[in-house]
Amino acid sequence: MTGMTSIRGVVVAAALGMIMLAPQAVAAQQMIDGSDPDQILNLARGYGSANLEKSDNGDPLIRGRIDGVGYAIFFNDCTNNRNCDTLGFYAGWTDTNVTEAHVAEWNRTKRFSRAYIDDEGDPVIEFDVNLKSGVSRRNFDDTLDWWKTVMLDFRDQVIDAN
Repeated sequence: MTGMTSIRGVVVAAALGMIMLAPQAVAAQQMIDGSDPDQILNLARGYGSANLEKSDNGDPLIRGRIDGVGYAIFFNDCTNNRNCDTLGFYAGWTDTNVTEAHVAEWNRTKRFSRAYIDDEGDPVIEFDVNLKSGVSRRNFDDTLDWWKTVMLDFRDQVIDAN
């Protein structure tokens, strides 16, 4: 029985050690939030060209291209044009034959975006991201990869197919 007790003690001590180290591991992860647009810009550049600008109201705005498709990342819910809580990914096309029915079919079959026909009759796709409490760098990189996938799928399945 003494051998089992000492094994249990080692297991318990190891588990407690891991629990104590877990917060440090989480803290060591680089977090992405809306307070540093340059971090988001640098990650976006991993997918294609991207430049940081200012929107009409002074909030940060990233304009970029992925596989030839132009897009924008709007920083929203900002305090004094800084510390933005959400992002709005946006891509639009002109001179297409896309109809409301095409857009409705896209929206019916997809989860991570919404599409619509804008006031000028052009198809648009959007994708919102909440950064209020921050996300890990890995999570945000995955978000950019989802945006790339959604945007290019919309181009291929809706824009180019019609």
